[in-house]
Amino acid sequence: MTPTNHKHSEPDDVIEIRPRRIDAVVTVPGSKSYTNRALVAAALADGESTLRNALRSDDTLYMIRALKQLGISVEEADDGEIRVKGCSADIHGHSAQLFVGNAGTAMRFLTAALTLGNGSYTIDGDEHMRKRPIQDLLDGLSQLGADVRSTNETGCPPVQINASGLQGGTVHMPGNKSSQYFSAILLAAPYARGDVEVIADGPLISKPYIEMTVSLMRDFGADAECADGVMRVRAGRHYQPTDYVVECDASAASYFFAAAAVTGGRVRVEGLSAASLQGDVHFTDALARMGCEVSEGKTEGDLPFVEVRGGRLKGIEIDMGDMSDVSLTLAAVAVFAEGPTRIYNVENMRIKETDRIAALATELRRIGQRVEELRDGIVIHPRPVTPAKIETYNDHRMAMSFAVVGLRAPGIAIRNPSCVSKTFPDFFRKLEKL
Repeated sequence: MTPTNHKHSEPDDVIEIRPRRIDAVVTVPGSKSYTNRALVAAALADGESTLRNALRSDDTLYMIRALKQLGISVEEADDGEIRVKGCSADIHGHSAQLFVGNAGTAMRFLTAALTLGNGSYTIDGDEHMRKRPIQDLLDGLSQLGADVRSTNETGCPPVQINASGLQGGTVHMPGNKSSQYFSAILLAAPYARGDVEVIADGPLISKPYIEMTVSLMRDFGADAECADGVMRVRAGRHYQPTDYVVECDASAASYFFAAAAVTGGRVRVEGLSAASLQGDVHFTDALARMGCEVSEGKTEGDLPFVEVRGGRLKGIEIDMGDMSDVSLTLAAVAVFAEGPTRIYNVENMRIKETDRIAALATELRRIGQRVEELRDGIVIHPRPVTPAKIETYNDHRMAMSFAVVGLRAPGIAIRNPSCVSKTFPDFFRKLEKL
């Protein structure tokens, strides 16, 4: 297949990665997934919440701007603290046109949250967002009595919301598409007129993200549960003002763990717990299977940490359905393993910022690898790395993953490196300091 979002950058918009062995202690930003979920819960709560260690990136800034446009007070401090004065889900009398770029969580979460109000809203995004499916979420919200539709009848944004509240009831959605559809409905569900039950039809992918949503909702005072593909939220248990600390981002940490793996070095990420609900924290389990040494503990200051030491790498076969975002990172490690690596059950990667399976296959071949592209994954047969300029398809995870390859193989350069601003604006500066 041909990847979408193929965009050649200007010739000077390139960063060449310098090979080196890594031995470092690293801190990574707050989780995007937690930050945008917490922003929605805080905005719907009755009173002022404080979010600490919140991520400041393109995706979270789009969410903040949209909330401000809806009349919700959001104050940002330089230290990452964000204060949100919630509106008690009282989004009345508004008519707004919101723009969220290519921020998937902002698009999905706001679509559901705005059905709670009274008014007419349009949410749009950039050219890439207009190719990202959202019809399953719209169908799910319609089952709860919402009036929502794809404006251009493409099943993709822009989305039109004619809001008058949610009735509640039972929702059926395919379990194999995007966990963000489920999380969006769950985040809005405490304010429905009746209890909400969401049932996944078929196997539920990226389940840890849904468990993360349910846990955060409970932290903000809601009554929510998830078990065996069924999620339930009790009406009337609204969000309460909360002082909330955002966890470090396990997805961001994966690139530094991978750096230790490919260079035979060591990386310790402080502020991240191996017990985190973030599914991507289990990336280190995959590295352990490939031959790395993984340990965890606490610093003298009682901060949790996870540490990876590189070893002799071997290829593995792995189901990454619960951590598809770090499949690209593992692919970068697989380039240097002995024997093939098969990554499967990640078909949802095809509807991310780009068709990540197709893009990954294309760029791996560009650096000399033999690749089999599967419907739901990829098989990588390692070969000597050929120097190349990597196309990123304006996808932050493509840029950061292939940067890992350049830490061991000379001649790897990343086009359009600024695309990492979506979730990790200072990634390349941090990488250079290691």
